[in-house]
Amino acid sequence: MAYCFISDLHLHEGRPDITQAFLTFLEETASKAEKLYILGDLFETWIGDDNQNDFISDIREALLKANKTSEIFMMHGNRDFLLGHDFASSSGMKLINDPKLEEMFGKPVLLMHGDLLCTEDIDYQSFRKTSRDPQWQKEFLSKSLIERNEIAKELRDISKQATGQKKENIMDVNPSEVFKTMEKSSVNLLIHGHTHRPDSHDIEINNKPAKRIVLGDWDKYGWYLWMDSSSCELKKFSIS
Repeated sequence: MAYCFISDLHLHEGRPDITQAFLTFLEETASKAEKLYILGDLFETWIGDDNQNDFISDIREALLKANKTSEIFMMHGNRDFLLGHDFASSSGMKLINDPKLEEMFGKPVLLMHGDLLCTEDIDYQSFRKTSRDPQWQKEFLSKSLIERNEIAKELRDISKQATGQKKENIMDVNPSEVFKTMEKSSVNLLIHGHTHRPDSHDIEINNKPAKRIVLGDWDKYGWYLWMDSSSCELKKFSIS
């Protein structure tokens, strides 16, 4: 039994190298795992399942093919939170909640995208709360594709500008929130992405050893976590 975890690929048509790396990864690496978990931000942006093109179709077909050998689970990120059940099911993926508690090799493991842990980023948390509201999503998805594209671009521009003005620690996880979240779920292993700071952190929860593993974003390198009965290793490979 083996599990594979990835996040923050931010796939879009402007980076065909990352897209190709993902397609190859599905075929050569993920296929060896019984379960593949995509912990958010598979896509750079997602404005609705009705927005279809050749790029998205290629990703769908690759996921569907990968699903023949591995179960694929998808968690929403801060970029693709509008990805719906229609696309997920047509791609052979199962949508999972954030956070998601799973049992692996007899032990509980908490999976998250990671943005919920960045509690010091008040502006983002406010937007997250608004954008996850079903009524907000319903109104957004009722707009034309042209309107949605324009709004998404505007939001990305605002986010990029705001990110450049924020202190580094604000965009990272809050240690107290990590402790509280892990304690509440009674876990000693947390796996998440979002912060683009791949690492494995040894921590303590109620005087017991614990670990927080952060997945990396795909850019010059692709990142994944491989877990089997004998190891739990964060790995990277060259993309460009």
